Amino acid sequence: MPAASVFLRRASAAGAVIAILGTSLVACSGASTGPAEVRFHLSKPEAIPYFRDLIKEYNASQDEVEVVFDTSSNLQAGFLRGNPPDLGLLNYNMEMARFMERGALSDLSDMPEADRILPEVQDLVDQYATYPGRTSVLPYSVMAASVIYNKQIFEEQGLEVPTTWDELVEVCDALKAAGITPFYATFKDPWTVGQGWFDYAVGGEVDVASFYDEMNELGTEVGPDSPVSFERTLADPVERMTQLTSEYTNADAASRGYGDGNLAFAKGEAAMYLQGPWAFGEIDKTNPDLDLGTFPLPMTDDRDDNKVRVNIDLAAWIPEASDQKQGARDFLSYLFRKDVMDEYNAAFLGYGTTTDSAPVTDERILGMKKYYDSAKFYQGASKAIPLTIPTDNYMQGIVTGSDIESTLRTLDADWARLALRQ
Repeated sequence: MPAASVFLRRASAAGAVIAILGTSLVACSGASTGPAEVRFHLSKPEAIPYFRDLIKEYNASQDEVEVVFDTSSNLQAGFLRGNPPDLGLLNYNMEMARFMERGALSDLSDMPEADRILPEVQDLVDQYATYPGRTSVLPYSVMAASVIYNKQIFEEQGLEVPTTWDELVEVCDALKAAGITPFYATFKDPWTVGQGWFDYAVGGEVDVASFYDEMNELGTEVGPDSPVSFERTLADPVERMTQLTSEYTNADAASRGYGDGNLAFAKGEAAMYLQGPWAFGEIDKTNPDLDLGTFPLPMTDDRDDNKVRVNIDLAAWIPEASDQKQGARDFLSYLFRKDVMDEYNAAFLGYGTTTDSAPVTDERILGMKKYYDSAKFYQGASKAIPLTIPTDNYMQGIVTGSDIESTLRTLDADWARLALRQ
């Protein structure tokens, strides 16, 4: 994480807030003197120290706006009461998109920062929800995730990174024959099955965005006879997923959780691991010298089908209900400065969202760079399903022995019922 001195050097170049805004900002705050108070909400606990330092430097760089760090607000309650934070920087997902589609987030399309966002990254926002005539959410950082692999084990076994399904099976068979567990799995924690095994398997074979476009259009008509459905469309990748989980994972996977996986993989107990870059820090605690890389899970025998799973790690928005929009916009502009964004992504292994982003350089995630740069990515299939449907638990059931067909049929029925209620 960059030291405070780095931020202080950066702060000197922040630039002053336009002087004439001071009077209007103070008036909006309801105070007779002093800077406008902007409440800033962040959803990423591990980044709190980073942004706390950044806020201090921003506040010290000018005297028109005072940013107050808010990490504990209940967003839904705040929006319902008409008192949400003035600026949010949060993971963007289906739940957050509900505020977008209801018009609760203001339009940011006139800001220069909106013009810098890569179109293919802005499209990730629109896959969840849109509001007519507005660009209300600006992606700040994207996390790319794929198979993490132990380079030393691959090298010692004379193995190349697989780029097709057949090559993947051959690699797994070779590792198994050498007495090495191909994949370390952690089925005890349902989210690791959904985020990793299910998402990678589906995303490697199915156009996730198009699939959900059709599913949303069908709504209550999703079922055994519909042109697309979980049972009809996802059966093949889920079957291949279970081939991997049943033949090439640790025997105790059902009783192992995320923490167990990080420790075991750090100790060299498997060659591959299905986790995102957030696991690297945990692995480093045990073995900081482990030589790791990443590659997309190949699910077909066409190399062109390979893609990496992405999620919008952080995205910025300003509520319509905020009475400090101008101050929030000023701090948003500060956050979106190229040097600030590049430092964040370098520190947290994220990929840039803007046309001028610095390229990633960390060896552990370079294996995904060509896929990200060419927009060969998808958002996880599990994240496009409302939380009221226990998708991760369904997938956990499948990898521990439940019937694929009946489970996916249940998922279809859940989808149709929820569509009817909505």
